[in-house]
Amino acid sequence: MSFITFGIIGAGWRAEFYLRIAQALPRQFRVHTMLVRDKDKALAMEQKWGVHTVGSVEQFVAEAQKHFQFAVVSVPRTAAPAIIEELAVQGIPVLAETPPASDLNSLTALLESIPRTAKVEVAEQYLYQPMHAARIHLARSGKLGEISHVQVSAAHDYHGISLIRQLLGIGNEPAVIQGERFTAPMMRSGGRDGDPSDGKMISSEQTIATLRFGDKLAVYDFTREQYFSWIRRDRILVRGSKGEIVGTEAAYMLDYTTPIYTELRRVDTGHNGNLEGYYHRGIIAGDEWLYRNPFAPARLTDDEIAVATSLLHMGQYAAHMRPSFYSLAEASQDHYLALTMQKAVATGQTVTCSKQPNL
Repeated sequence: MSFITFGIIGAGWRAEFYLRIAQALPRQFRVHTMLVRDKDKALAMEQKWGVHTVGSVEQFVAEAQKHFQFAVVSVPRTAAPAIIEELAVQGIPVLAETPPASDLNSLTALLESIPRTAKVEVAEQYLYQPMHAARIHLARSGKLGEISHVQVSAAHDYHGISLIRQLLGIGNEPAVIQGERFTAPMMRSGGRDGDPSDGKMISSEQTIATLRFGDKLAVYDFTREQYFSWIRRDRILVRGSKGEIVGTEAAYMLDYTTPIYTELRRVDTGHNGNLEGYYHRGIIAGDEWLYRNPFAPARLTDDEIAVATSLLHMGQYAAHMRPSFYSLAEASQDHYLALTMQKAVATGQTVTCSKQPNL
């Protein structure tokens, strides 16, 4: 598939990721129509991005049925279920932003309301970020043996849970969850609005939880300031029966007398005297590419590469060229675990997740 055309419902901060991707990759993606109810915001989006906008779901559906392959739903989680259901009933494939609903009841109701033949996927991007994708590839390669333990401090709530399940290689197994939260002072760094204007100290809230899936154990550890902070780094640990990944370093047993030590190394161009342009090429370990950027040489951030990967997969899925890649049920399982984790943290009690019939 060489060209993917889609529409967007919503005009917030996250929706602009899709617009930037389409702008950076005009030979692969095109945003045909945006649904923006606010007239002033619609005009602003048209002027900034040169995109066609409509003001109602009915107009959007009519455009979708004639002109594009699927719809990206990028609206608040409270509004998403009704829109997803309406599009699904009309036979329009949907790529929904995370999470697709606000609570377990809403998730279950959404899954029950859409037709069984509906094509609804969720744009969970973290597993497609280059370094995470490389770690997942290595964890599934067998070199580390059976994966039994992971620690993830890289993303909040359902995003972090998604990485945990991907690295452990588990489905919707029941989980026993414990957790706690505490705060500590930290100097403010940048944010969505740019660099800080002062050296103000803020109260940083950290959540730590353990999730036991039978004989597999995960540790979730995150503070939201990590997304923008210059002094709070991500941390990933993956342990298997024959090896482990610690951050960007890996060690595993080739045989019982031969340990192998290697680095998951980013290959980026444009540094120092390199004249290829500035972009990410992939992740290599020793003589093996663990990840290759399918959008090189476009100049995209890791998160934009990940979102673009979801768009690419959705285009292929809508065209019956690939199977489901991150279904509504799978995304709902991650959100269900995250909601249960929040309950365990809030109450200080051990909480058991049962296997949900619809997830």
